[in-house]
Amino acid sequence: MQKITPFIWINANLKEAIAYYTSIFKNSRIISTHEMGDGSFMTASIELEGQHVMLLNGGQFEPNASFSLFVRCETQQEVDYYWDSLIANGGTESMCGWLRDKYGLSWQIIPNVLMDLMSAGSEGSQRVMQAMMQMHKIEILKLEEAYNAQ
Repeated sequence: MQKITPFIWINANLKEAIAYYTSIFKNSRIISTHEMGDGSFMTASIELEGQHVMLLNGGQFEPNASFSLFVRCETQQEVDYYWDSLIANGGTESMCGWLRDKYGLSWQIIPNVLMDLMSAGSEGSQRVMQAMMQMHKIEILKLEEAYNAQ
């Protein structure tokens, strides 16, 4: 078990939120739930792609972009899948690979190649940063084109 676990307030139907997140992340599972007297969930412990997350049916505080979950992706297809899935049904796009899902939770959907190209320490890295700053969803081909531009 992880020593540190994100604990996230969800201001909605927690059962619905759990179904939503576990349907998007294929390698996921419900670890435990704590039901209230009316059959709704008060808390839940879930695992998404190996990351243990605690959820609370809080209803008091709104999530904000100062906390986000960072999803590393290998391919554009994977970026597209998570991006499209997490903004569906009420989510919103933001800049530089950030989005907010329909429950208000912020996510960063980032291809590994972005991190590789930005850490190369060259003029190409600066062009990659400039290209990324113009994007909502990160597009690998445009990053590579920016890096290789003369």
